[in-house]
Amino acid sequence: MNSFIRSVSQVMRGAAQAFQTFPAAIGCALAFAIVTMVRIHMDWPQQESYNFLLNCLHWALALGAVFSLAAITYAQSRYATGRAFLYANLAGVAVAVVAFLLLYQFSGLDPSMTGARFVVVSALAAARMTAAITISFLAFIYFAGYPREVSDFARSFFMTHKAFFIALLYGSVLMAGTSGVAGAIRALLWEGMSEKVYMYLATLIGFLAFTIFAGYFPDFRSGADDERREVTQSQPRFVEVLLEYILVPVMLALTVVLLLWAGRTILGGMNVPFFELSSIATSYTVGGIWLYILVTHNQSSLAKIYRRVYPIAALIILVFEAWALVLQLEKFGLKAAEYSFAIVWVVALVSAVLLLFIKEKAYPAIVAMVCAMAIITVLPVVGVHALPVNAQLSRLERTLVSQGMLQGDKVNPAPTPPEQSVRESITDAVSYIAGAQNAKVPAWFDKNFNQPDVFKNKFGFEMTWPQAEPIKGPQGYLSTNLSLPSQGIDISGYRWVLLLGPSSDKGQGSATVQGDRGVYRVDWNFEPPNNVPLVRVSLDDRVILEQDLNSYIDRLMAKYPLSERPQQAATVEDMSLKLESPEVELLLLFGYVDISLDVRSDTHTYWFSLSGVYMNEKP
Repeated sequence: MNSFIRSVSQVMRGAAQAFQTFPAAIGCALAFAIVTMVRIHMDWPQQESYNFLLNCLHWALALGAVFSLAAITYAQSRYATGRAFLYANLAGVAVAVVAFLLLYQFSGLDPSMTGARFVVVSALAAARMTAAITISFLAFIYFAGYPREVSDFARSFFMTHKAFFIALLYGSVLMAGTSGVAGAIRALLWEGMSEKVYMYLATLIGFLAFTIFAGYFPDFRSGADDERREVTQSQPRFVEVLLEYILVPVMLALTVVLLLWAGRTILGGMNVPFFELSSIATSYTVGGIWLYILVTHNQSSLAKIYRRVYPIAALIILVFEAWALVLQLEKFGLKAAEYSFAIVWVVALVSAVLLLFIKEKAYPAIVAMVCAMAIITVLPVVGVHALPVNAQLSRLERTLVSQGMLQGDKVNPAPTPPEQSVRESITDAVSYIAGAQNAKVPAWFDKNFNQPDVFKNKFGFEMTWPQAEPIKGPQGYLSTNLSLPSQGIDISGYRWVLLLGPSSDKGQGSATVQGDRGVYRVDWNFEPPNNVPLVRVSLDDRVILEQDLNSYIDRLMAKYPLSERPQQAATVEDMSLKLESPEVELLLLFGYVDISLDVRSDTHTYWFSLSGVYMNEKP
């Protein structure tokens, strides 16, 4: 018990000490929390017009906090002078201020480009801020590994993980406790207490968790003798067991599985979806490097075997991935997903080679390479927001020119629809380019090309998409999606239109109307997603019509069977249902119908959106 109290007390003292150790970082974090609480305090839509300003502040303060950690750690570990400490803190504040000014002046997207009511932060600006924060955090981990006599990158890497999970644990416990107290107050003493209280608590505890994280680290001053360093860098016994006897064997077993899978896939002709392949292999290579660093100093036989085996296995799997990437590029060209995968592939390949030959000495080079790649991805010409768009433009131009559809700066409709693969290629490229933010496009390209009517008018054929991948046995879904077509409907035979609001498409709705015989009440009832809808009509509390939609569903499924390509064109007759009793006749008009089947559990789900209910009283 005394040991537990001492541990808690040490953590809290560290959190308090963080205000002195990292004043600029804590100041930025505090400002971040204040901005968050201001945002919580503002109701919607009052907040909407300030979102751009608040988002710019959030991004800038987050960068300032993380950059300050790195700058102060560098200054203390290398120089340990008061002047260096002051300059590092001023640099952190300056970075936050400059980042805010740049974001506010240059990162806004005009509402006409986004469909939003107000200016928003561009995806490119957000990506650049993310890259800057990532680089700053990696720099912090690297600088925290000094001096080399008592530390290194692997120890600093583990220490950072340790600090993070301790902060997460304390923050979670505090959030659970304070939320419980707030819930009790609301239930027993103050029923009108706003739910925003929980948001305020989360914000304050998030700030406290950050101080716990920053305060967990030892004294980084050069030459300082801090007994906490050994404690913070050491792996507790349960962590050693977790790494050496659970994660390492799991990763070794996964290595064998992936090598066998790669061999089988190659022999089977690479008949594997690219994104499935890339996600599995990328997770393995990135997770493998992460685990390699964590077990750098572990001397168990399993850890040693893993450090010898992983780089070789990673190289084999990365060669396999390269083949898949080449096939994907030949088929669809370079897009953001392929670009990101290629970046990860390069980093993983170089890392595996370095780990194979120079082992832990490779860590600084790996960190530098990750930072360089993060910078490259957000540059104007070669970044993820520019290079894939240019690649798709080149792909589209080549295809249009080969079909005689592009002459100079003018797109000419195809006199006859090209073959299926050409139509798919044009549709795919146009859709990607039109959806890209900050994209610089030639004069002949119109951002409205991705609208079906504009596309057909300009290119001479309808948008054509590749055939869907077949359903894989019992793990797939089958469905039918029907929408009401845009056209006029004759409702002259009906006396009333009933609005079953406010949630007729979400479970329940009702409406009443005064007729010649009395008061009619129409109820629509279903609880999505599984229950079949029920329509009930009452006359002065007497039920005169009650019918579920099972027969209507059967009619739709007979005409539009469930399939892996669910979207289908429907008619007005398909999207309407007539019901009648001796007293009334009804017309139900559906705006949207979705019927799905989970073949794993043989479970149907139904979604119906009512556009209107039309009723007439019979003579």
